[in-house]
Amino acid sequence: MMNTVLNGERNIYEDFEIESDVLFFKVGMPELVSFHGRNYNIKKRMTGDQIRKLIDDSHFYQVSSNCYINIRKVKAITDGIAYFGTDASDSKNIPIPRRKQTVIKQLVGQAQ
Repeated sequence: MMNTVLNGERNIYEDFEIESDVLFFKVGMPELVSFHGRNYNIKKRMTGDQIRKLIDDSHFYQVSSNCYINIRKVKAITDGIAYFGTDASDSKNIPIPRRKQTVIKQLVGQAQ
């Protein structure tokens, strides 16, 4: 992503860092990726090679056919839901299939 700085601050909509800003992303068709951050959702068109690079990134783990979560951003997994903030009532969350919860909990423990 390009570095766009406005008044000393990074414009999150124009220039976001995949590993540090994105909580999870969903791959859609055709070549459309929806990035979900703490306070935003951004859709971007990407090439097949760019999407493969994202999917292969070790920071992300596949939780469904088209959804990948940032392991380093998961704060808790409770009752089949991954929470990305410290306060469950005020954080983004995403459902996690039961069969993947144990693996994700282990990965989250290793990442922290």
